[in-house]
Amino acid sequence: MQLCACQFTFPFPRPALMMGIVNVTPDSFSDGGRFLDPAAAVAHAIELVEQGADILDLGGESTRPGARPVGEAEELRRVIPVIEQLAGRVRVPISIDTTKPGVARAALACGASIVNDIAASRSGERMWEVVAAAGAGYVCMHSQGTPTTMQREPCYVDVRTEVDAFFSDRISRLVEAGLRPDQIILDVGIGFGKTLEHTLQLLGGLGDFTRWGRPLLLGVSRKSFIGNLLGAPADKRLPAALACAALAVDAGVQILRTHDVAETLQAVRMTEAITARKK
Repeated sequence: MQLCACQFTFPFPRPALMMGIVNVTPDSFSDGGRFLDPAAAVAHAIELVEQGADILDLGGESTRPGARPVGEAEELRRVIPVIEQLAGRVRVPISIDTTKPGVARAALACGASIVNDIAASRSGERMWEVVAAAGAGYVCMHSQGTPTTMQREPCYVDVRTEVDAFFSDRISRLVEAGLRPDQIILDVGIGFGKTLEHTLQLLGGLGDFTRWGRPLLLGVSRKSFIGNLLGAPADKRLPAALACAALAVDAGVQILRTHDVAETLQAVRMTEAITARKK
């Protein structure tokens, strides 16, 4: 198995990849406003690479529960200057976290290599056409509803089965739209239209999704399910996120999306060293 994203290729098996989060937003749930200034965002991204980030995930629109949509022009204003500066300064793939084909196209044109699409193009195939034309990597994430509505009583008969069926449908449609399988990354979408119980079921069943033969991405960093279970505020959730990351890697997850790259990298490398010696 390998992942191809424009000029970048990652063969698997290999040590898990760290995807460092750079929110260029005023309203993200854990660091909104800290990196809205392009210079601050660039400096933070470079720091994450120095800590060990293999991928940088840059977003200009908050996807926290209840977040209000941002217009395309504003999203472009936030992210493009940062991508332009980073593309000449870092040697890791830049991922654009967006649901808008126009933003994805502009980001890829100025140096991004991956599109992280939380909507998985529910509104049509324009996003897929953009990704296919660029030869970019594509994160296909499961969600129920939109950021504005997704946590209003999400409902499943069997969340693992339904997420698995979603991946089956999307992989087929992505290939039909012109993507190669080696461009596709799968994400179960923790926090996107799931209750605490749904989330725990998905985390307990991550190994089920390795059957698709595609890299699995997991994003649990500072998310509200940790607070709901343990009563911890956003800035006190790192230990629980590290536990999730370690268990995820043991289950077969290959990419960890995190605010805390150095700490997650250390936890994951220790997990890999131990699991490699299982009998």
